[in-house]
Amino acid sequence: MCEHILQPGQLLARGVCRHLLEYDFVTIEEFTPERGKRVDVMAMGPKGEIWVIECKSSRADFKADHKWEGYLDWCDRYFWAVDEQFPTDVLPEGTGLLIADSYNAEIIRMAPETKLAAARRTALTRKFARHAAMRLNALKDPRL
Repeated sequence: MCEHILQPGQLLARGVCRHLLEYDFVTIEEFTPERGKRVDVMAMGPKGEIWVIECKSSRADFKADHKWEGYLDWCDRYFWAVDEQFPTDVLPEGTGLLIADSYNAEIIRMAPETKLAAARRTALTRKFARHAAMRLNALKDPRL
C-alpha cells in the first residue's frame, strides 16, 4: 500500500492544526466556505470564533495566491502560516502570522478581529459541523 505523501503546505497545515488545539480550537483542512473558495485551514474556537489560516510554503506560492482577500469575509481573524525561512516582510499588514512546521506552530502576530455578521456565522458554523461529520463518516465507512 502506498503511503500518502503530504505536500509542504499540508505539512504546515498539520502543525497549525496541532497548535490551535492548545487554544481549544477545532480545525478542518481544505474547507470550502462557498463555491470557488478553499481555505487551507478553518478553525473554530470554544466561543464560536472562526479563524482562517492560509499556509504558504514559499514566496512563489504566496505570489501566486490572488484569492486570499476573498477569505476575509469568512472569518473573524485571518492568518498566514509559513516556515522559518519564509520572507515574512512580503506578507500584507493587518493579517496574523504563524511560524509553523509539520509538528507545531507559534502565533507570532495576532490577526486583528473583524466580527462576522451573525447570519453568516450561523450558516458557516452549520457548514463546518456538517463537513466535519461527513469527513468522520467517510473515515468510518469509505463506501459512503
